[in-house]
Amino acid sequence: MSRVIDHLADLTGFRDRDVLDVSLVGALMDLLRADEVGIHRVVGEGEQRCWLTRACMKRGDTAARADPLWAEPGSLPLLEALPDRLACLRGEEAFELPGPPAVAYFPMATEWQAVGVLEIISAEPLTAEDLRLVSSILRIYRNFQGLLDYSERDTLTGLLNRKTFDDSFLRVAAAGAPPGDDAAPDTELRRPESGGTMWLAVVDIDHFKRVNDNFGHLIGDEVLLLLSRLMRSSFRFHDHLYRFGGEEFVVLMRCVDTGAALTALERLRRNVSGYCFPQVEHITVSIGVTALRAGDSPSSAFERADKALYHVKQNGRDQVADHGELVAAGRLAESTRDGSVELF
Repeated sequence: MSRVIDHLADLTGFRDRDVLDVSLVGALMDLLRADEVGIHRVVGEGEQRCWLTRACMKRGDTAARADPLWAEPGSLPLLEALPDRLACLRGEEAFELPGPPAVAYFPMATEWQAVGVLEIISAEPLTAEDLRLVSSILRIYRNFQGLLDYSERDTLTGLLNRKTFDDSFLRVAAAGAPPGDDAAPDTELRRPESGGTMWLAVVDIDHFKRVNDNFGHLIGDEVLLLLSRLMRSSFRFHDHLYRFGGEEFVVLMRCVDTGAALTALERLRRNVSGYCFPQVEHITVSIGVTALRAGDSPSSAFERADKALYHVKQNGRDQVADHGELVAAGRLAESTRDGSVELF
């Protein structure tokens, strides 16, 4: 029992979701007679939904392995390629195949839906006591994930909230890697293996005050919620999507070049302008974007994207503009920051 308590203390001691998954896999490897334990999440949209391995350990491993969060969706197995996992996901109920080897599947769910599967492979089927232990640990894991969601997610849209932005920005800037796992489809222009650059975009709903004034705040909230869903479907699963408050949203993403970044953001702009919102019918968004630079702080990168956004607002709205291109064209003045002093 003390080993279980020690592992639970370790499990709930992390606020990083990647470390949390690794900790869960390591705990189950230690507590069970398992040959392999893996956590596999669903990423992507529609028929292109895939299995992304978040953490996996085999007997004798010294560390867990995982698929890169920026993995090309085509390199990941489709849901239908692993029917037993898919049956667990859809049925949202644990079951075990006696083997050999024996394989036990447990759905991993949020408050609303199953989002992945825990897979345990062992020489012998798990005992009834083992099954109860795993189910109990998963309940604690789910409750802790819910607490993280409550502190890190916007309550209306479910996107990441503003207070998580600085930490994730600094991790991305330090690692030079894509930032996360919000779901979305892929495009050929955005191949992460090509190297690429991190980009920050600020998205603002045009004339949103009119929506609230003419239709009321309940309809305004519905517009925000539907826009967040359009954002999820417009970007890749590893792009980070934030609601900064009001009608302002932020995207952190990795793209191979300026053209790829503008293509991704233009796709969002078209998806929004072509969508029929209840009562309001049609809205548009203005978007400013900038490439992250060496030594960037969250505020300096955000400021550049916000200046590009302001330029769009002053020149017709319903457009996407890159800060670097505007500076090169002489339409914006370059600026650098030295502490709190801005030098032009």
